[in-house]
Amino acid sequence: MRYMNKKMIKYSKKPKLKSPFLVAAWPGMGNVAARAVEFLWEQLKPIEFAELSAEGFFYPHEAWIFNSQIEFPRLPTGKFYFWRNVKGKHDLIIFLCEAQPSLEKGYNYAQIVLDVAAAFNVKRVFTFASMPTPIDHTQESRVWATVTDKKMIKELDKLQVKPMHSGQISGLNGLLLSVAKERRIEGVCFLAEIPLYSIQIENPKASKAVLAVFSRIINLKLDFSSLDERARIIEDEIEKLVDYFKTGSGLGPISEDEAEKIKQLLAAATKIPESAKSKIEELFHVVEKDISRARELKHELDKWHIYKEYEDRFLDLFRPGGKDHN
Repeated sequence: MRYMNKKMIKYSKKPKLKSPFLVAAWPGMGNVAARAVEFLWEQLKPIEFAELSAEGFFYPHEAWIFNSQIEFPRLPTGKFYFWRNVKGKHDLIIFLCEAQPSLEKGYNYAQIVLDVAAAFNVKRVFTFASMPTPIDHTQESRVWATVTDKKMIKELDKLQVKPMHSGQISGLNGLLLSVAKERRIEGVCFLAEIPLYSIQIENPKASKAVLAVFSRIINLKLDFSSLDERARIIEDEIEKLVDYFKTGSGLGPISEDEAEKIKQLLAAATKIPESAKSKIEELFHVVEKDISRARELKHELDKWHIYKEYEDRFLDLFRPGGKDHN
């Protein structure tokens, strides 16, 4: 079954491409995937050829004010670009969306993205993601990988990445590959490690790590100087916080208590992505009608280290006289 409605995809051109791969990304933890693909877009200067309509997939949760008056918020755009790879066997289709679609619409959204890929005979799909681990922010990000077919594991061995044997890749960066497997399209996700205490902070070092691996697959030479500079600036800011908590405790690894304090301080000083905030709001509405989904909501709040911020509202869901839980 195909989900693409012609009205949902607006083509500006239909290029002829050579055995293209699809690279797709949405914002997520550490903004690893979106920043990596944005960097790829900046380096390759691909040509836009289609746009996926946001109508029916995104629901505004706030109002924007311009010139002292409220304006209806602009819905996130999802655009397709193509790039011809003169030095390699595979051209690229790049899909980049500004936010993740509504929770209940993610599956159909992924289907439409893959409908476009199928129209150009794409045989392999790539996504990127982050892997929060107990590492220090000064350490290099190791890259892990998961595939839709075991026969691809040997290819990954040559890239010196670690296979992800179990776990979960949340959001569209993971879901797209599940849908690809369902449609018998090969898929790979590269995951870069990020510190547990900084998941709300952009991590250019992790974005560089996944791109370094991906670039070897399609024979790309990329200039990472801008990502390196961005990583240095962000790490300097994190270092100031870490130094503050290390004061008086001596040198050495950050303790669990110190890491928790850093998480809380970073959460207070930064904002989670709008897509994550929207997902949390949707889950609250879902749990109001189906209390059995509360664990899913709690997991999402814990993942972003913002449960305390929502604690009263979360507990209200269970109090007598509250919302109907049937």
